[in-house]
Amino acid sequence: MSTMNLSASAASTAVIVRDPWALVPSLGNLDAYISAVNRLPLLTHEEEVSFARRLRDSQDVEAAGRLVLSHLRLVVSVARQYLGYGLPHGDLIQEGNVGLMKAVKRFDPEQGVRLVSYAMHWIKAEIHEYVLKNWRVVKLATTKAQRKLFFNLRSMKRQLKGEAADGDTHRSSLTEAEIDTVARELNVKREEVIEMEARFAGGDVALEPGSDEDDESYTPIAYLADERQEPTRALEAAHRDELAGPGLLRALDALDARSRRIVEERWLKVNDDGSGGLTLHDLAAEYGVSAERIRQIEVAAMKKMRKALVEHA
Repeated sequence: MSTMNLSASAASTAVIVRDPWALVPSLGNLDAYISAVNRLPLLTHEEEVSFARRLRDSQDVEAAGRLVLSHLRLVVSVARQYLGYGLPHGDLIQEGNVGLMKAVKRFDPEQGVRLVSYAMHWIKAEIHEYVLKNWRVVKLATTKAQRKLFFNLRSMKRQLKGEAADGDTHRSSLTEAEIDTVARELNVKREEVIEMEARFAGGDVALEPGSDEDDESYTPIAYLADERQEPTRALEAAHRDELAGPGLLRALDALDARSRRIVEERWLKVNDDGSGGLTLHDLAAEYGVSAERIRQIEVAAMKKMRKALVEHA
């Protein structure tokens, strides 16, 4: 190796030791990011255990960073498997990185398991959650079996149809026998296989017209009602406004002067500085009674007001 190459290698190693994050660009430049994380050095088993113990025993942030950095290429590899759902690769990697950090935080080096094996579950779990929340299927898979069906139906159909890995897996529907095979292997009902297959095969529908000039087209947004104008909600809003205004004044009028002032000071008064009115002890000192007596008067007044509001309604 030439002297120049040795110097470059030494400089790179120095940067990793001093600031390992300096070699990782942002996900905004995806190609540069993937290239950079693939060049980051892997940790030996002894180094991994040492860093994990430092993190566990002394919450060493630098040790946590070294563990995360050495496994970023794993996240890139796993995220690539989910590109078929049409979601941005960078977003998939970002979610996988969240799972990796969760795994690093919970990793126990004394279990005799390498971090790469332990982190795989957490990385996939975060990516699965992101896909389920953001993909175009509206009715999400909820049970464990349904989630397994969601993430395995494409690959199983490709195997059954004998199509290429990059082919269209929905050019033909599953036969009855193939539906039974998928349901049996994934331990779900055949009706669930049929329903999921139909969701995958369905196309996206635009919520709004494609252009302002297309006045004669009707898209789903034209049939969506404005909840604010829905009759029941309009009546509820009007009734609520009535109770909060004239209704409240009538309820206050039903009280004697002392009870009304206590309620107004405790619940309705707001000063310019945002503070409320008088406290129980302030009112107790003013009326020459105990704070408990003021509280009792307040409770009785509130009951009387509720009764007046019910009668008003």
